[in-house]
Amino acid sequence: MTAAPEEPLPPAPRNIALVLEYDGSRYCGWEKQKNGLGIEQVLEDAIARITGERPVINGSGRTDAGVHALGQVASFTLMHRMPAADLGRALDAVLPEDVAVLEAREVGLFFHARFSARSKTYRYTLLTGRAKAPLMRARSHHLRGPLDREAMRRAARLFVGRHDFSAFCHEAERIGDCRRTMHAVELIEDGRFLQVELSADGFLYNMVRIIVGSLVYVGQGKLDEATIARLLEGGERKFSGPTVPARGLHLVRVLYEVGGTG
Repeated sequence: MTAAPEEPLPPAPRNIALVLEYDGSRYCGWEKQKNGLGIEQVLEDAIARITGERPVINGSGRTDAGVHALGQVASFTLMHRMPAADLGRALDAVLPEDVAVLEAREVGLFFHARFSARSKTYRYTLLTGRAKAPLMRARSHHLRGPLDREAMRRAARLFVGRHDFSAFCHEAERIGDCRRTMHAVELIEDGRFLQVELSADGFLYNMVRIIVGSLVYVGQGKLDEATIARLLEGGERKFSGPTVPARGLHLVRVLYEVGGTG
């Protein structure tokens, strides 16, 4: 008796990673929302328009409403066989003007934009001095008074290392482990702008914006280095600085193991 020929196996799904840049001004954040438009939804709609598929999209970080990205990473599995580079160009052509695909590549099936990340870098832009900067109003936070930059730099160095960041995150995050490893905190002078750039193995909800708010308070003489040091031992949120507005925050880059993306 002759065996029936075996049915060919269906093609395996492909895992695609994208590097995205976007202006978050008119979006409710990365995630899909019932009451607003998220970047994730815009990307999903564009993928569906080109491929007919609506994959689950994983972002490297859930940026809040108004937060921008220079190097957000997203990954998703797809059955469509279009080469990754061609898909990236096609997506870039149909996405809104404030969202761009900088890179598209096929990655291993176990790659995950969020869980495979090894470090992330955020940058917060402060505008200092009396005069406004109308062209940067949606990308910076204006502080008119003077700041003690050297005191801010001394305080910034205290954040480097592994600490309990309970005092520098939203209350909802404090139910879990709030320890993170901060690789670097730098203050960069750029004319009228002061940029605070932070790199860590991970960030808690509102952590960057609260750290920047605390450094601003140090620069204004409202907090001192000793208080920052105590708070990094597991202090209370009410004793740290304010949460600065989302509009000054940019996700700059995400780093992965060798061979990853970002």
